[in-house]
Amino acid sequence: MSPIEWFTEPLGFEFMQRALLVALVCAVACAVLSCWLTLLGWSLMGDAVSHAVLPGVVLSYVIGIPFAIGAFVFGSAAVGLVGALNRTSRVKEDAAIGIVFTGLFALGLVLVSAIPSQIDLFHILFGNVLGVSDGDIVQVVIIGTVVTAALLYKRRDLVLYAFDPTHAHAIGISPKRLETLLLGALALTVIVALQAVGIVLVVAMLITPGATAYLITDRFSRMLGWAIGCSVSACLLGTYLSYHLDWSTGGAIVCVLSLQFVAAYVLAPHGVLAQRRGARRVEPPAAAGGAVAAD
Repeated sequence: MSPIEWFTEPLGFEFMQRALLVALVCAVACAVLSCWLTLLGWSLMGDAVSHAVLPGVVLSYVIGIPFAIGAFVFGSAAVGLVGALNRTSRVKEDAAIGIVFTGLFALGLVLVSAIPSQIDLFHILFGNVLGVSDGDIVQVVIIGTVVTAALLYKRRDLVLYAFDPTHAHAIGISPKRLETLLLGALALTVIVALQAVGIVLVVAMLITPGATAYLITDRFSRMLGWAIGCSVSACLLGTYLSYHLDWSTGGAIVCVLSLQFVAAYVLAPHGVLAQRRGARRVEPPAAAGGAVAAD
């Protein structure tokens, strides 16, 4: 098979066209959000929300409503529970996140085991991008477009919030509202990513593109571009690999994302090799840099 046939043959099948469309929308939405999750240190929160939606997904299938509704309700509830535990007890935020997401994820597994004939656990946990329906595509495109547009529209405020929330508040920007926007976007983006990679692997889609881009550039606008490029290429290549090699689509996508991160970790301007070369030059401390600059 020639390289051209390798890329064009899958496009002759409608299920691959659907899968590539969903993967593309998922890639862009997750990449944009991942930049702020990386800068704010919200990786654990992304992990918590992605696992906490399982009971909502299961109950939605049982009741017969779009699973996005149940997933959003339980994702929002998880965020609220983490905040309540942190405010009303001595439990710190990282411990509260661990308690909430493991508890809700376990509840989801119990629900799955209680009604095994009605729930396909494999598709919920690991995604089913090759079997999306017309309704799934409409849902993913609408949610993904709304989330991406909202984040880009509020980009300047969000960048200021990420770098200096005190200054943002001083000039009339509400950090609380921006935090609510990001948490709502997180819950909705998890719903989009579930179609492609499932609950178990969705956190990789939410964190790895931003973390990879963070190693490559110091400018936030470029970080967004690199994150989107890494995410889109990984989703498309992973979907093609799953077709040709009969791999799990979600697993293939995350493997490509992980390889991109390893390459950036070693070769990027802020990677291991660059740091070693810099250490040999005996530069003054002020010359070292690694933070992303706001545009």
